[in-house]
Amino acid sequence: MAKDFLYTTITNGIARQIRNGVLKAGDRLPSVRMLCLQHNIGMNTAKRVFMELEALSLISSKPQSGYFVNLQPQLRLPLTAVSKPSATGRNKEPDELIRKVYAGLGKDDLTPFAIGSPSGKLLPLAKLNREIALATRTLKAGGIGYEPLQGNVTLRRMIAARSLAWGGNLDENDLLTTAGGMNALSFCMMALSKPGDTIAMESPCYPGSLQLALSLGLKVLELPTHPTKGIEIDALKKAIPKIQLCLLAPNFNTPLGSHMPDENKEAVVKLLARHHIPLIEDDIYGDLHFDAQRPKCCKTFDKKGMVLWCSSASKTLAPGYRVGWLAPGRYKEQILKLKLVHALSCTAITQEAVAGFLKSGRYENHLRQLRKTLQDNYQHYIRTIAEHFPAGTKTSRPQGGLSLWVELNKNTSTTKLFEKAIKQKISIAPGRMFTLQDQFENCMRLSLGLPWTDNLERQLQLLGKLAATMR
Repeated sequence: MAKDFLYTTITNGIARQIRNGVLKAGDRLPSVRMLCLQHNIGMNTAKRVFMELEALSLISSKPQSGYFVNLQPQLRLPLTAVSKPSATGRNKEPDELIRKVYAGLGKDDLTPFAIGSPSGKLLPLAKLNREIALATRTLKAGGIGYEPLQGNVTLRRMIAARSLAWGGNLDENDLLTTAGGMNALSFCMMALSKPGDTIAMESPCYPGSLQLALSLGLKVLELPTHPTKGIEIDALKKAIPKIQLCLLAPNFNTPLGSHMPDENKEAVVKLLARHHIPLIEDDIYGDLHFDAQRPKCCKTFDKKGMVLWCSSASKTLAPGYRVGWLAPGRYKEQILKLKLVHALSCTAITQEAVAGFLKSGRYENHLRQLRKTLQDNYQHYIRTIAEHFPAGTKTSRPQGGLSLWVELNKNTSTTKLFEKAIKQKISIAPGRMFTLQDQFENCMRLSLGLPWTDNLERQLQLLGKLAATMR
């Protein structure tokens, strides 16, 4: 474990320096022997570091010369701006725009850049089908009965075992299952708030979370958010007197793909706990990291049980199965009471199928391939945007997840761009969807979860040409 920790620490440190431009294209890295001396590690560990960096497409080896930093396409485009939502802005739900965008859900003739989930072509459908068949034979009465209120025991056990990777140290009794990630967030909001309360969120933020909060009669306070580091801690401190609840996605949130540093996660948890404010942590993208190591969560630093950790299989394995889970900490009984009233039980067969897939070890193999594909897609998107979008285009630099945030000229309306693009069978997610305020009109989210093909490249090039006509 110590060797693995050291290897990932060194790998992630070099990767960050490359992605942040500290190490530039063409720079030569230390030799294997020099890396051993610098970090007091063995030859095998040093070689493993270089192999991982090569797998991440960050470096290349040249025979008899050593290892050199690759050109990082994202550094050719400026970074998107830190958001600056108004602390007193009125909530204005972009419900009509959201309906238009999601009207294309499931249409085969559209290029769905708007949909933030992985394409079925990137998912292990045949293996999942076998797990479904096995579940019908394994479960009592073929799976037509109710599961226990807390959910499938095997699934909870597998999720608890996986929590060790991010320092969660959970056991099966700490968890309960839900009908997808949004169902988990919904239970948390209902249990912890009442109409008129204020909830703090990132800005931009997932539209479903914003709509859910408004449907429960909550006020939303959007926090300034850095495109790579997440929310600004000082802004959260100033918001403390106004809020009763906080919802964050610190690991690769949509649409920015930002990754909150561990020290910031710990500071957020301590700050909120000090003021007795619960934190709902949406960790649905945590397994989709581009670095070698799975990132820690806010729940990792939770000493008082005030972080409600939520996740699901929707963004990594099976969106349609609607299998989610949460670790509610001190609020377990309140959440269970709500589940009893609103759901009683989740779908037995899909829970058992996901549990079987995790237990078999196939999930890790699938995740490795999916993460590699998403990272490769990110590089393809950045290269194409740099070559075919208008001058001055900015992008986020996601360190994981499924989203790329694109910022166009301030006079460009991505709502109008959506209308133009949809006529060309291209669907995008305009930036106005991700806020309740009048901001991000010149931004859009593109999904990285599509198989990269010649046709997809042509569609992205066409989108760039359409954007150029909007100025």
